Amino acid sequence: MASTHSIKNLFKLSRFADYEIKTVHHVIFWSIYFIFNTLRWGSYYEDYALSIKGNLLGFPIHMFLCYFTIYFLIPSFIYKRRFILFTLSLVITIFCMVILKFELTYILISNNVWPEGPETHSLTANYVIQMMLGELYVISFVTAIKITIDYISTNQKAAKLEQSKLETELRFLRSQISPHFFFNTLNNIYALTLEKSDKAPDVVLKLSELMRYLLYETKNKRQSLEKEILCIQNYLDLERIRYGDNLNVEMEISGDILGKKLSPMLLIPFVENAFKHGVNENIGNVFVKIKLKIEDDFLYFEVANSTSQKRKMKLPKKLKPSGGIGINNVKKRLELGYTKEEYKLDIVEKNGQFLIQLKLKLK
Repeated sequence: MASTHSIKNLFKLSRFADYEIKTVHHVIFWSIYFIFNTLRWGSYYEDYALSIKGNLLGFPIHMFLCYFTIYFLIPSFIYKRRFILFTLSLVITIFCMVILKFELTYILISNNVWPEGPETHSLTANYVIQMMLGELYVISFVTAIKITIDYISTNQKAAKLEQSKLETELRFLRSQISPHFFFNTLNNIYALTLEKSDKAPDVVLKLSELMRYLLYETKNKRQSLEKEILCIQNYLDLERIRYGDNLNVEMEISGDILGKKLSPMLLIPFVENAFKHGVNENIGNVFVKIKLKIEDDFLYFEVANSTSQKRKMKLPKKLKPSGGIGINNVKKRLELGYTKEEYKLDIVEKNGQFLIQLKLKLK
């Protein structure tokens, strides 16, 4: 599973810009570079006509060397870690292009092939070295741009893939909640039928209402806090029907709940856990206390239940819950759907009660 730090970065990237080098980008780049070079050397020569001629001859060579390097030499040698062959190939290619440039300049423009340097009418070592360094500068500049864009594009694709993977995992975790929830509720109904209780039909009716909510209103990434609270209240009604006067349930809500959103079915597993481990396993009077407070766009959710006077409930092996799925599921969903700064979960057992406290950033 991806780390929380990586999740933090991924969920900030709700949209990705497209980093792709298109033909228009090539045209713009070389046009700007050509104009800059023409003005630069025209000012230096005090002859813009000569500068234009020199750049018209030199730029096709620049472009060939750059594209040959980034689209052939680098994929053929650098990506295969054949660095010596890459270096030799690059040097030989630049040398050949410098010779070609010398010949074309001498024939088409002037017999002084190096107007910005010592007057040169023949091919010298100094001329070759300086021209090769100049071409290497252009290649390095263009290659740096290409590598940077490729790096961004590669990481973008990896981030998209990772985000898609995480969203799929989140959907899977959310889908686990409903079967787990229904499984435990069916256990409750089964226990009532064993007792021939008249409460069983009411429980089935309430369960159908919950099923309607879970099947049709929890598919979105975020759900309204109002509907989540209504789901909790329906669940509490189910348990009140089952336990009657032996159950003391308190639910306290404070703050403005309107317009607030959170991941669907995120709170109900904590309430369910309170009944599964705090009520089902106890005899006599038991309690569940739920506090829900909204403050500064944060939800403070607290569930407390009694933990003493344990009893053993006899259920058929096929209906016995495996245990731990609900809380572990919520922990994973919190890690995937929220950053460390957006939630804090504490689970403690003290003074005869089991206490769950969740602080959650609401969207």
